[in-house]
Amino acid sequence: MDLHTLKIFQTVAKLGSISQAARELQYAQSNITLKIQQLETELQTTLFYRHNRGTALTAKGSMLLTYTEKIFHLIEETKNVMNDDQTPKGPLMIGSMETTAAVRLPALFSKYLKDYPDVDLTLKTGSTEENIHGILQYELDGAFVAGPIEHPELIQKEVFEEKLVLVTDTIHPPISSIKDIQTRTLLVFRTGCSYRERLEQWFHQERVIPKKIMEFGTLDAIIGCVSAGLGISMVPQSVVAKQIQDGTLRHHSLPNPFGKVKTVFIYRKDKYTPSSLLKFINMLSN
Repeated sequence: MDLHTLKIFQTVAKLGSISQAARELQYAQSNITLKIQQLETELQTTLFYRHNRGTALTAKGSMLLTYTEKIFHLIEETKNVMNDDQTPKGPLMIGSMETTAAVRLPALFSKYLKDYPDVDLTLKTGSTEENIHGILQYELDGAFVAGPIEHPELIQKEVFEEKLVLVTDTIHPPISSIKDIQTRTLLVFRTGCSYRERLEQWFHQERVIPKKIMEFGTLDAIIGCVSAGLGISMVPQSVVAKQIQDGTLRHHSLPNPFGKVKTVFIYRKDKYTPSSLLKFINMLSN
């Protein structure tokens, strides 16, 4: 078993097709098939189910893919360690909830890039669930998510505490209990959003079923639809401070323990921390 064969195996596993892997790697399809057969013989197990639409991993194949990805990540990390002269540079992929990205990160990113202009900083927004997955799959170097996060492979660092509020259009009457909104439509991000989960937990605790839930892909869409009277939402107060001040939205307080949430920065325990990420983490403490 060598790295070349593992790369072929990984490509077939990712694409789900020997013919597509052959095109991706620019090899003859027969060579791909032979390499997979040799690997299965060497490991004395079946790695793929073959079907008319391509291939699917067996349980042992999925296990080998996990180890294969760890091997390639370790090789890449070794290269990074050898090339790291402690000068922040190169790519740095940061994930974030959209609400955090909208309010908390612009000033932070601006300062970071001013101090370290050789870093290629990229921001990818998504739900807490998506960001955790991105860290675990080595797709992100670090991410801002709703905490606390308890995971054996992750380190978390508290960075912000957000006050959560319900937001409605300006003509909505005061909200004193969940019964005041049980017939309203909930405007939320897709499943995996921590704020959505918290809103649904409140309804569940009060044994109230929402009349209707509408999913949106962006914060601007949610705020715009709330302002137009389409429904209500739960967001950090910092995100809608300008709209509240301008009189386009009305906010309503939430009961404990739903009114506050901590935003934490997470990154992997087992991955080498390059100087670019280390400087970024240090900046969070300032």
